Formats: sequence, C-alpha cells, structure tokens
Amino acid sequence: MSRIKLLLTWGTLFIVSGCTLSNYYVLSTASQPTVSYAHTNHVIGVEKVTVPKYLFKREIAVAKSSSQVTFLSGSQWAEDMDTGLTHRLIAFLQKKFKQPSVYAYPWGTDTQPDIKIKVQVTRFIAQGDSVYLDASWEVKNMRTEQRSLKLFNTIVPTKADASSIVDAMNRAFGQLEEDVARGVKKL
Repeated sequence: MSRIKLLLTWGTLFIVSGCTLSNYYVLSTASQPTVSYAHTNHVIGVEKVTVPKYLFKREIAVAKSSSQVTFLSGSQWAEDMDTGLTHRLIAFLQKKFKQPSVYAYPWGTDTQPDIKIKVQVTRFIAQGDSVYLDASWEVKNMRTEQRSLKLFNTIVPTKADASSIVDAMNRAFGQLEEDVARGVKKL
C-alpha cells in the first residue's frame, strides 16, 4: 500500500510541476554588426547598464497602460537584465570595432580605459502592439574629457506572446547598440 501512495505522490508532484514550468528567455546574445569599424586602439570601458526596477523581476513585464505593469505568467528571464545587457553591449562593441579591449566596470585592467560608456535604460517594455525602448547614453574620452551624450528612443512592432515580445526587445536593443557604437566612432 505504501508503494502505491509513493507512486501517487510522485505522479501528482510530476503533474503539478509540469503545469508550472516556464519558458526562459535571454537578451544577452550580442547581435552581429552589419558593418564593422576600423580598430580604434582604444581600451573601452562599459559601466553596468542601468534598467528600470520592473526589469529586476524574473517575469517578463508588459505595460497595460502608462501606469500599470503586469507580468506574463509562464515566461521568465533566465538572467539579470542589467548584467545581461551589459555583457551583450560589450560583446557587440568587440565585434563592431574588431577588438577585444572592451571591459566591464570595474575595468579589471591595470590602466583606466581610454573611452568610457554609460547607458541608462529608462523604459524597456511591451505595451499594446509595440516594444518601447527609451534610454540615454554617454561616451566619454577619459584623456581629453570630450564627451558625447544622447537620448535614444525606438518603437518596434510586436505581437502579444512572450517570444514575439522578446524578439522585438532584441531588435530594439540592437538599434541602441548601433547608436552607441556610432557615438564611440565619432569620439
């Protein structure tokens, strides 16, 4: 009799756990640049990308209105968004400038970087049939103190399902990466 109870318990746990499984998503895979820039010979430092607090939760946030945020059940981020987006930006810049000398803060090198990048994401969320990304970025030459600052925003169409939202967020962040790279190139 105890074997039957044990099997029933395991079967119930298996069924219940199967109903609560989530789909996990990441945005940390760097996009492939369509055009590369010449090697700059500069060491580039990237501060941790800052994100809104609703991106610190593991569930994928969706705006119901300008003041109401809900979370998609069964769909979660597999990483911390601030860390994942920082690593993605670093990998993209390495590809874009064909150089490995792009580091996260703290720099982890004996010398300070020649160029410092700071990105602050203020809005990164799906609402209705679009994903909205609003951010500001700063690129600073640490030797000359010259800097470039810019506000960035983009709207990318999406469907309501988690996979479409993540795909649209991926494309939106790819546009931000290209914009930051242009800022580095100009400096």
